[in-house]
Amino acid sequence: MQANTTRGFLWSDVETRTLLNIWGEQDIQVALDGNFRNSFVYRDVSRRLGAMGFERTPEQCRVRIKSLKRQYLLAKEGNLRNNGQYHKICKFYDTMERILSNRTALDPQELMDGGAGGEEAVDGLEEDGEDAQDAYSESTGECPFPAETEVKLEYPTVPIPIPVKVTVGNNSTSVRAHNSSQSASNLSTTRPKRPRKRRANFPMEKLMEQFLEQSAQAEDSFYRMEEQRLQAEDRRREAEHARELHMLQMLGQMFSNISSARLSSAASPSKTVPSARAPVFSSASPSCTRSQSSHLRRPSPQTDCFTQQSQLLNPDPQALGFERYYSLGTTSHRGMDDDLLSLVKSTVPPLTSKKHKGQDGRIGIVGGCQDYTGAPYFAAISALKVGADLSHVFCTKDAATVIKSYSPELIVHPVLDSPNAVEEIEKWLPRLHGLVVGPGLGREDFLLKTAKEVIEKSKARNIPIVIDADGLWLVTQQPSVIQGYQKGILTPNFMEFTRLYEALHHEPMDSSDHQRSVMQLSVAMGNLTLVLKGEQDLITDGSKVISCSVEGSGRRCGGQGDLLSGSMGVLAHWAHAASAAGMIRSMNPSVVAAFGACSLTRQCNSQAFQQHGRSTTTSDMIQEIGSAFKKLFES
Repeated sequence: MQANTTRGFLWSDVETRTLLNIWGEQDIQVALDGNFRNSFVYRDVSRRLGAMGFERTPEQCRVRIKSLKRQYLLAKEGNLRNNGQYHKICKFYDTMERILSNRTALDPQELMDGGAGGEEAVDGLEEDGEDAQDAYSESTGECPFPAETEVKLEYPTVPIPIPVKVTVGNNSTSVRAHNSSQSASNLSTTRPKRPRKRRANFPMEKLMEQFLEQSAQAEDSFYRMEEQRLQAEDRRREAEHARELHMLQMLGQMFSNISSARLSSAASPSKTVPSARAPVFSSASPSCTRSQSSHLRRPSPQTDCFTQQSQLLNPDPQALGFERYYSLGTTSHRGMDDDLLSLVKSTVPPLTSKKHKGQDGRIGIVGGCQDYTGAPYFAAISALKVGADLSHVFCTKDAATVIKSYSPELIVHPVLDSPNAVEEIEKWLPRLHGLVVGPGLGREDFLLKTAKEVIEKSKARNIPIVIDADGLWLVTQQPSVIQGYQKGILTPNFMEFTRLYEALHHEPMDSSDHQRSVMQLSVAMGNLTLVLKGEQDLITDGSKVISCSVEGSGRRCGGQGDLLSGSMGVLAHWAHAASAAGMIRSMNPSVVAAFGACSLTRQCNSQAFQQHGRSTTTSDMIQEIGSAFKKLFES
């Protein structure tokens, strides 16, 4: 098992500077000052940090930022008091100064009083110091509230009488004083004032140094203990994995020895029999223990696990070879992949001269704004490369010219930000066979509102819909927009899937069992088809989980998800058309389309990586769509 080098709680300087660069970006600061929940903003920060190669949870990012802000404020106060000597307290003082100088100043006393404990308790609230009403001007010392603010008196205007006990001889009587001022004067004359304790020997600078040292030591010890606990858990999992693998190897060796003995006993009569092609059995013990069909290379259909074991114990005398695999279910997926690929092949329409333009698919892409123009282009051009006849892009006016300059094959409609955008897009819906919502859409409220209404109009026309990228942000905010629509497909990555899962279940996701989590989310969405992108793409419609294990590469570049969504839009149209014609009956057409698109994207990634290696980009992958499609679906 490969250890995760950034799994612990200790932050390196490089990782901290990367976090500050992401946190200081304009869109993150605007989101923190806006109406977004900080938990969602820090999830975005964690996602961008993961894209830079550092895996951190949103909570770790938030706590780290809080700690840096506290150190910065203490250092800044030390600068004012001691001529800049406390600049050394905060290692990232200049970076924090640059970021926070453009924002409303923080209240240092409130941040110091709150401490680390207060930070943990305000997960759903706004950040300390990021609300303009709690800010104050540190340079001037002025209070931001108006001077004429009314102050509520907490004490009554009438003096409160205080009873005074007077002792005469052995008898004591209680005499009520006339007013509080008299009682106070009597007490002052009888009881001397206690002098106040002064901390003259403990200047503020020394107290601040002690506080910083103690807090840093406590934080380091906590992170060190947590790191040790995680390492112990990793070692335990590795030991369990090694034991399981050893048991599987022993089981495979046992079956191999039994078959070898049977074959050697039947070797003499087999010499007189003419040589023929013998079946080659694949022994994969995980497939038997987990009730999965193993890969049996013979013309007859696959049998169940117990039948395969009986065949291994009593093999055919003409068998000439026995192939062994020592893996954790790799061969068990191979037969299922072949069956699903054959289903995808059956949905691909043949190329004949009798067809006219547009008959093999007209796909619409809803997305593209001023900041994101590459994503809708990648999705639209991928749809054309897979086999669609026409590809439409519905984008904003700022993005239209840029997208048109990428390729003359695309039909670009600059209507997404127009006042009557829904009406402009709706008139094209009768001509479209599939819709992809989300690539380059952005998260502006009016764009999300337009996308929602377009989805509703498309559902009314029974058009297959693929939702990706910022379209999944819309689904996270309003799951009912696509919930229960059987021709809908969601393609989240791990971070988008986590956001969607927590929005529907209101509890953290169990990251140890992704198959169970993806099935639970599909059921919660009304048995919607989900594709969880990852090391192995997990596809489900709520009834079963299919894993796409077609070999890709370790290269991850921006735009691969857009290639996936664009090709999936075309394959979804073909799959549902084949299902309507009675060609697909045993499988959900959306699942078939999703498996075909995942396999195609992985094959393109593998072929492009073989040629370009580390410099592989999505444009290189798009150039491989033709050959990869032919290898998978037309060979």
